[in-house]
This record gives sequence, C-alpha cells and structure tokens, in this order.
Amino acid sequence: MRERRRRRPGAGVAVAICGTLALMKPSNRVRTDLPRKLRVRGGKRVVLHNSAARHMHGWDETRARAATALLAAELGELQYRLYAEGRSGVLVVLQAIDGGGKDSTTRHVFSAFNPQGCTVRAFKAPSAEEQRHDYLWRVHQHAPPRGEITVFNRSHYEEVLIARVDSLVPKRVWQARYRHINEFERMLVESDIQVVKIFLHISRAEQRRRFEERIHDPRKQWKFDPQDLRKRAQWPAYSRAFGDMLGRCSTPLAPWYVVPADFKWLRDLAVAQIMAATLRALAPRFPPPRFDPRRMRVS
Repeated sequence: MRERRRRRPGAGVAVAICGTLALMKPSNRVRTDLPRKLRVRGGKRVVLHNSAARHMHGWDETRARAATALLAAELGELQYRLYAEGRSGVLVVLQAIDGGGKDSTTRHVFSAFNPQGCTVRAFKAPSAEEQRHDYLWRVHQHAPPRGEITVFNRSHYEEVLIARVDSLVPKRVWQARYRHINEFERMLVESDIQVVKIFLHISRAEQRRRFEERIHDPRKQWKFDPQDLRKRAQWPAYSRAFGDMLGRCSTPLAPWYVVPADFKWLRDLAVAQIMAATLRALAPRFPPPRFDPRRMRVS
C-alpha cells in the first residue's frame, strides 16, 4: 500500500479498498437509509412482530455485503479521528433475546475499530460485590472516556428485562428504573458520551433454528445453556418487556434502533450504518499540532 498522504481535516474520509487508498467525499459516501427507518420514536410499547425480523428494507445480500465492507473502512477512519480529537466518546448498547447475535455482531462490525480505542464489555449475572451497590454502579464504571468507543454486550437494561420477567424485584422497583436509566443516559450525553442503543430483533423461528444448530454443532455447543430453553418458553413475557424497554427508553438524546436480525448480512449492514451515521454526526477532526511543523527539523 502506498504511504497515506496528509490531508486537512474535513476534506473527506479515507477508505481502503483492495489495498488502494481512495478518498470518499461526502457526496460519494455509502447511503445510510436504515437508521431513520429503524429508529424508535418512543412514548409507547413497541410491538415486535416476527415478520419484522426478516424485513430487508429494499436491500439484497450482494449489495449489502459490499456496502458493509465500504462502511467498515470509513468506520475505521472515523474512529481514528475520534480517538485523536478526544472530544467525544460513544457508548453502544447491544441487547437481544438469547441467540440474537450480539457476539456475532461484535465480531463482524466492531472489528472495524482499532482495539486501542474500542472496548467490549459483556455483563453477566452481578457479582456479590456488585450486588452491594446500586444497579447502575457496575455499568457506569465501564462507560467510555472521551475519544473512545465502548460496546456493552447486554447492559443496565437487564434490570428491566430479566429482573421483570423472573420477578427478581417488585414491580414498583423495575418500573422506576426506566426513569433512572433515562436520566443516567442523559447525564452521559451531556458529558460528551453519545449513547447508541441497538436491539437485534430475531423471530422465534430463527431462534429455534440457531438453538438447534448450537445443540448439534460441536463448534457451537459451548454457546448453548439448557437454561436458554426455559427463557425461550418465556418468549411472550420477554417480548412485552423488550417492547416497554424500547418505548419508554428511546429518547431524542439516546435513541433505540430495532435491527432486523434474522439475516445476518442485513443486521451487519444496519449496525454499520447506525455507527457511521452516529460518527459522521459527531464530525471528529484531527486536532491542530501543538508545535509549528515549519520550524521542526529531524536530524
């Protein structure tokens, strides 16, 4: 690959294609039509129809894979600028029912980012120490600093999902948490940490197919927990809990996006588009040098 030439910030986005460096001007960027279609407006429970999990929104697999590859290169450049500028951070929340593809999405989309400035944090059942604190304590300490991206694989939203479905706390407790979470996310955004929340929506039939694959494929058996079948039996209760989560916690500052995830190629495209739209809006720029380049000489 030829050496990358220095260009002034804002002149365009560098994109690596087949080892050749091209400059993608804003007018030539990959279109990002999906974020607008998938964004939850909020205010009332979202009804998660099985058919919506397979909606392709006018895309086919060939075009979607090509667009995702182009977006991956742009995402890498945008993250580089975000890290260099150090002005804003991004928290990405991934939620899904079991088998929804959170790990796969992290591998396929967020691998576009340099690990030096992108962290993935998976939240399991809270530890004894975590249970001694308020429920937001364990997630707050993993929120990203300015200049970095953090991906939450599951998150504080488990406190209005499993806590509700399995009656781990009284109804008045989990109902109050919608307000807590909205205020917590408002505080992050007002502290220059953009919050992007992505729900990977799969159909019940697709979950069955993926579970059967995990049971019979030796390479995937490690992913399967027999408890997943108990949770599958709770599908209606989880659908209501997810619907309320989406409706009550999608705000103008921290929106939810419902991504059709039965087709992995469409899921990856949608998540890549959401991330591209988010980072483009932040418009990260390289900071000015702390020295006069004209006066510097390397002996």
